[in-house]
Amino acid sequence: MTTEALMRIIEADPFTRGVTFSGGDPMYQAAGFAELARAIRRRTNKDIWCFTGFTFESLIQEDQRELLAELDVLVDGPFIKSLRDEDLLFRGSSNQRLIDVQQSLYSGQTILWKPDVSVAV
Repeated sequence: MTTEALMRIIEADPFTRGVTFSGGDPMYQAAGFAELARAIRRRTNKDIWCFTGFTFESLIQEDQRELLAELDVLVDGPFIKSLRDEDLLFRGSSNQRLIDVQQSLYSGQTILWKPDVSVAV
């Protein structure tokens, strides 16, 4: 499927806040996902999340950095059944982290993502 075909699907749903790259580990096809992520950035206001079995620290040293530069949140690390925790937010095992990619790249250190829990009064 082409980037343009995927963008038609993404743009057809104005109510979805974001796009998630997962399954089959997107980092193995980082160039294609980076192209799609750039199109999402140019044409929508959607957040971009990515699930990977790799760690953030290993990815910033490799060819996947181009894709990282387009992501908002990276859920990193492999799912480990013995560390499974159903109470975790957006991940399945306690070794996995929610990385704020933009802040991490800007600061040069790994910054964990935290959900916006502010409530308008």
